[in-house]
Amino acid sequence: MTRYRFSEPPPSEITPKALWLSRREVMRAGLALALAPLAGTVDAAPFDPEQVVAGPFSTDEPLTDPRAATGYNNFYEFGTRKSEPAANAWRMQTSPWDVVVEGEVARPGRYGLEDLLRPHTLEERVYRLRCVEGWSMVIPWVGFPLAALITRLEPTSRARYVEFETLVDEAVMPGVRRPVIAWPYREALRMDEALHPLTLLAVGMYGEVMPNQNGAPIRLVVPWKYGFKSIKSIVAIRFHEQRPVTSWEQQAPREYGFYANVNPEVDHPRWSQASERRIGESGRRPTLPFNGYAEQVAHLYDGMDLRRYF
Repeated sequence: MTRYRFSEPPPSEITPKALWLSRREVMRAGLALALAPLAGTVDAAPFDPEQVVAGPFSTDEPLTDPRAATGYNNFYEFGTRKSEPAANAWRMQTSPWDVVVEGEVARPGRYGLEDLLRPHTLEERVYRLRCVEGWSMVIPWVGFPLAALITRLEPTSRARYVEFETLVDEAVMPGVRRPVIAWPYREALRMDEALHPLTLLAVGMYGEVMPNQNGAPIRLVVPWKYGFKSIKSIVAIRFHEQRPVTSWEQQAPREYGFYANVNPEVDHPRWSQASERRIGESGRRPTLPFNGYAEQVAHLYDGMDLRRYF
């Protein structure tokens, strides 16, 4: 497969660099110590913080401590304990990084990360990202709408689903040596979900390049779904007419459905999902339908039985 490059956009279509917001300087200073162990890996990613502008879906909720957000992770390729991704992921090389595009799309090929990012202006969107265990964080992700990339790739009229695949590298990922799931990790969205402006391709967090354990160099963020839908370290994007089977759906179909919408009324077979634990807080808080984004996304599921299609 040939390595594809987008043509350079005309100057009139290039977004000028935004003014750097002063509060990000505070974030950057606070992160210097927390992200110091990642030196030599994060610098390799193509990221210019001066491109970051305020996104339209930010929240005023207090941010999760970045030390928690970068040290308490689910990334089974690097280990199933929450501390193992931060301990092991530094070995993963994130530059150069290619993403293969296949399937029902007019512009398939192998794209370098720099081609996927250009000419998008990075936006900061502060999301409440929840994970399946009932814990949540408030993270300022930096990225751009997935819809912008999909439009450039020109999916055909038969493309109804978008599938994503994570890197598998036994040399640096000790978790893939164990059959926790059938590697590689795969996730997918219905096309209208993928095109929704809340769905983000993220390349950073807290105004910095994405740490490896959080999904460097590029990951998905779907804030109204449980965390396992937001696949990390993407190496392939495929467009399908038929719905693909995703990794956790294949591994445990009774526990993890394709849609994985945050729904406090549908319990996991082994625990209640009516409440969540916000990292950094004591006690628990009620889980909000669609993780608080019902006004924006509930219409995508009009007429669907969300207990059956969980």
